Amino acid sequence: MIEQNMLIGGQPCQAGNGASFERKNPLDGSVATRAPAATVQDAVHACEAAAAAFSAWSQLGPGARRALLMKASQALEAKGEAIAAAMAAETGASGIWAGFNVHLAAGMLLEAASLTTQIGGEVIPSDVPGSLAMAVRQPAGVVLGIAPWNAPVILAVRAISTALACGNTVILKGSELCPATHGLIIEALQDAGLPPGVVNFVTNAPEDAGAVVEAIVAHPAVRRVSFTGSTRVGRLIAQTCAKYLKPALLELGGKAPFLVLDDADLDAAAHAASFGAFANSGQICMSTERFVVDRSVADAFVAKLAARARALPLGDPRRGPVVLGSVVDRATVERCNALIDDALARGATLVCGGKADSTLMPATLLDNVTPAMRIFHEETFGPVKAIVRVSGEEEAIACANDNEFGLSSAVFTRDTARGWRVAARIEAGICHINGPTVHDEAQMPFGGVKASGYGHFGGRQGIDAFTDTRWITLQTTERHYPF
Repeated sequence: MIEQNMLIGGQPCQAGNGASFERKNPLDGSVATRAPAATVQDAVHACEAAAAAFSAWSQLGPGARRALLMKASQALEAKGEAIAAAMAAETGASGIWAGFNVHLAAGMLLEAASLTTQIGGEVIPSDVPGSLAMAVRQPAGVVLGIAPWNAPVILAVRAISTALACGNTVILKGSELCPATHGLIIEALQDAGLPPGVVNFVTNAPEDAGAVVEAIVAHPAVRRVSFTGSTRVGRLIAQTCAKYLKPALLELGGKAPFLVLDDADLDAAAHAASFGAFANSGQICMSTERFVVDRSVADAFVAKLAARARALPLGDPRRGPVVLGSVVDRATVERCNALIDDALARGATLVCGGKADSTLMPATLLDNVTPAMRIFHEETFGPVKAIVRVSGEEEAIACANDNEFGLSSAVFTRDTARGWRVAARIEAGICHINGPTVHDEAQMPFGGVKASGYGHFGGRQGIDAFTDTRWITLQTTERHYPF
């Protein structure tokens, strides 16, 4: 068991009242982590520490911030084994998924380092003679980052890295389901030598989340909120931010469609489909949730995908390499089992897998899914996937858009012009032509539409998100006034 600390003002600490909570392993119920259950006053102290550190950090030269972020990237990679062990213990994640998290997150820190010298502005022509008018990007202030458990290293680093590069200070609110994993990220940043208070880390018991988050959002020094998680919680975060007039970036749920058109390369499609649907047991915001397949190629595609799904190794990630580890909790099992029961009762066909009696869930495919079934609309967030058969391109596009979400999507076709045409009509922030729905790169504009949230992470979009634009003028000549 890991005994986790918070970090406030550069000092490891426990909750002010000594309270703690436990995170248990989803497979056997053993205690994985004991972490501080922060009070509202602890949250306020974190805000004060970040605010105190803001002046010096925001004025530090870009080269110095860049050097520290580069060191942080190396420090994070050095913790790869510890992070893999923590992820397996806290969320049941496979070693493959943990390694991918560390690799991509380390790249995000390097990308953030490169952005420190790209925070520019522009000179704007003015109608006032002698007026030099400029739009200038400046750090916003303190940023609250709220990261989930499913891609814990990637999403926590994403919430804070660009914010730091832009000269903001940060409070990371760790997930109640993986406090030790998130704590290792904070350790890496400390190992890199970030000054006290630049990054602060708060953990809370599940029942205290609302009060802790509101206390931080309400603090005058907090100027941005970065949240990744469910649409249900995202709506609550958005309401809280609106109450205090704080801008938010929200990356929420998804129901990613994977379109297989009648001219698709079925082997390539099946390979990408297996990865996009079952990486991390389907517990990724970008996970393929619906296969929208043209009837003319459906039988062949389903056969190829099912063969791959059946072959995926399933097991306890603490005992050796697997692709499918444990899902995060029994609630996931119960939700997915209920979706399977509903779909089968309404005429769907079970291709492979099926209901589970533990958190080790097999890769499951349900064919002939229709809009009458819950799984057509609801996010499974598990290794249970729907196959919808359609006739033609127009029906495929309509099916892809028949959902409240709009994060990632994919379309497979040998005709690249057709692929571009279809991608332009899919209502999603991201679309990959002849690639999987699960794909991320640190420099890319990542974000969704509809119930998948708003705002973008990554590259120059991240600079826009974590800085304020100011209009500053300099009068270089005598100015004349009408009176």
